[in-house]
Amino acid sequence: MSIMSKTSDLQEVSEPGVSGICRDDLRPVAEAFAENFKSRGELGASLCIHLDGEPVLDLWGGQTSPDGGAWQKDTTHVIFSCTKPATALCLHLLAARGKVDLDAPVTTYWPEYAQNGKESTTLRMLLDHSAGQPALRTPLKPDCLTDWSYMIENLQQEEPFWTPGTQVSYHAVTFGFLVGEVVRRVSGKSLGQFFHDEIATPLGLDFAIGLPEEDEGRVAPVIPHRPSKDAQDTPFLKAAKTRDTVPNLFVFNSGDWAIKGVNSREGRAAEIPAANGVTNARGLSKLFSALATGGAVLGLDPDYIASFSQASAATHRDATFIAPSRFGPGFMLNMGRRPTPEGPESLIMGQNAFGHVGMGGSLGFADPECRLGFGYSMNKLGGGLLLNTRGQSLVDATYRCLGYRNDTYGYWAR
Repeated sequence: MSIMSKTSDLQEVSEPGVSGICRDDLRPVAEAFAENFKSRGELGASLCIHLDGEPVLDLWGGQTSPDGGAWQKDTTHVIFSCTKPATALCLHLLAARGKVDLDAPVTTYWPEYAQNGKESTTLRMLLDHSAGQPALRTPLKPDCLTDWSYMIENLQQEEPFWTPGTQVSYHAVTFGFLVGEVVRRVSGKSLGQFFHDEIATPLGLDFAIGLPEEDEGRVAPVIPHRPSKDAQDTPFLKAAKTRDTVPNLFVFNSGDWAIKGVNSREGRAAEIPAANGVTNARGLSKLFSALATGGAVLGLDPDYIASFSQASAATHRDATFIAPSRFGPGFMLNMGRRPTPEGPESLIMGQNAFGHVGMGGSLGFADPECRLGFGYSMNKLGGGLLLNTRGQSLVDATYRCLGYRNDTYGYWAR
């Protein structure tokens, strides 16, 4: 009997400091989650797994802050770039409904974008980080990311770093404004409102891009990561110290939201569709479960969803990461494992899985092969650009429980 057909009852988890439920055959995943608190510096976190559309593991534990209270079942927090697939999915819904063509120029829907060499940029280039606007050269004001019109005006006017479509460079913050403006112009709704109406509500997600004030009381603050002295020598951080490089402009010319705004009411109320989604592991897992099981609730078909796992942009040297990267249309794909001074960073899922890492190590992904929706989120950020050992250990334990035995080639195989 395959693990997918087991009907073990969900049971209370008895690991110290961890609450929730777990199917018996997924106990090793619960143990790995508990181990993160014991030996890997986890502060507060949640983990959720759906199989065949049903929750089979739903855990939470730790504290909301170093001197705060216990992490509760409905605790949420900012998930950083795990917001990007939610944003991309809004554009995909419009494409599936025939409202946009992903291979059409952006200017078809946003005429003012046709300035300074961006006329040939397509919607697909916005989705797969090849649009040539990974950062902005114009000095931006401190509160730039909470001023939608200001960001759109600057993106319209600026020249791309290179001919669109010719190079991959992770659009860490600009992604959300570029995709979101197309969604706004086509649908007549802001990205956050469209996501709420067309995705979060139909799926029953506790997930907002632009957090309502009534939900503020459940939000755990983000605890920043302080890189070690050795970590300053990574290619990304070295490039970030070099004036006018893409990493430098991303880090030092994106305003002060990541420092001051991320833990403020204003910073969570704004719509920053590449970075400030607020949810927890349950919201991520449920979102990706809808895709892993065929997408019918959202009006998508399995063939369309299969395109999410196809690498439309891949490179040995992403101009933002200064490292290899692989992207589908709005989703991160497997990127293997690589060493850093603070330990390995990685993104190793199933061969046809697709999802996204958030800054500090959170993760949401879908694997249609085993009909898996996975979500992991935490408030204490880790180092590196991908998953640190906390998140990858949970992914690894999940695949082992599902009968996968080998990740030698950069993805989990049976």
